[in-house]
Amino acid sequence: MTDLWLATLQPERESAMIIQTGMRTDIPAFYHKWLLNRIKEGYVLVRNPYNPCSVTRYCLDPDVVDLIAFCTKNPEPMLAHMDALRPYGQYWFVTITPYGKEIEPNVPDKEKVMESFKKLSEMVGIDSIGWRYDPILVNEAYPAERHIACFEKMAGTLSGYTETCVISFIDIYKKVERNFPQVREVPKEERLKIGREFIRIGKKYGMTIKPCAEGKELEQYGADCAGCMTVHTFEKALHCPLDVPGGKKNQRRGQCACLLGVDIGAYDTCGHLCKYCYANTNAAAVKENRRRHDPQSPFLLGGSMPGDVIHNAVQKSWLDRQIRLDFS
Repeated sequence: MTDLWLATLQPERESAMIIQTGMRTDIPAFYHKWLLNRIKEGYVLVRNPYNPCSVTRYCLDPDVVDLIAFCTKNPEPMLAHMDALRPYGQYWFVTITPYGKEIEPNVPDKEKVMESFKKLSEMVGIDSIGWRYDPILVNEAYPAERHIACFEKMAGTLSGYTETCVISFIDIYKKVERNFPQVREVPKEERLKIGREFIRIGKKYGMTIKPCAEGKELEQYGADCAGCMTVHTFEKALHCPLDVPGGKKNQRRGQCACLLGVDIGAYDTCGHLCKYCYANTNAAAVKENRRRHDPQSPFLLGGSMPGDVIHNAVQKSWLDRQIRLDFS
């Protein structure tokens, strides 16, 4: 614990048993060595992005971490190290879109990502992996017809390796507006056209379409609008029911039923530099933060600072081992 010599330890506080790695950055793509070190050491320290001196220490013991959730555009760096994740429940979302380098500058070739997706699916099982085709933006280069054609080609390639595809349409956050000023919201008419065709194609290839925080406007065509990272999603991956405290559900301002868990990443660290990203302020901030990254540190960025207040998360498994249900 030499890295904590400046810290003040505080009483424990409750936390979720789902560890998220992908809401703030892409850990498998850029920080897999750090994650493997954290698993080996058995804990991770996470700064509150809105109160940096407030730090939470999460135990990574598989006896109390029920599942690690990943969201990545490139799982390939982790594939050689999957044995380290074997003791944990897992759920992977891999984002694959048709965009080129003008929108996703550092995302690998999509054909390679799809091959990595298939290898990952064979490792973790079809219940533990989903495809994300999001965000969907429409412009002259990517009209609705191109999205539909690309989606069908990708769905054909990924058929049999996942039963879930999550979609969403571009949200114009302030960071997105600043970094991608030419982007526009997708009109309802085109949302319905794209959604309807994606649902049709999904059925053809054995995939359920799940809109992410898009309300219920696609439900009439057969979409599953209940959420993309729900309790059921994780129960199906674990093949075991979860006894989740009621207050842990519906964590996204009531827009969906997702169980987001706690995220161990940090903003302004994703090297993909996608123009639509809500988690990066700008490329300069990402470059500076990546320079500060130390794979040996318990923090994703830097180390302990004067004034740090460390809270130990109270962690107790939510697995309900007394009941067995069919989650198919």
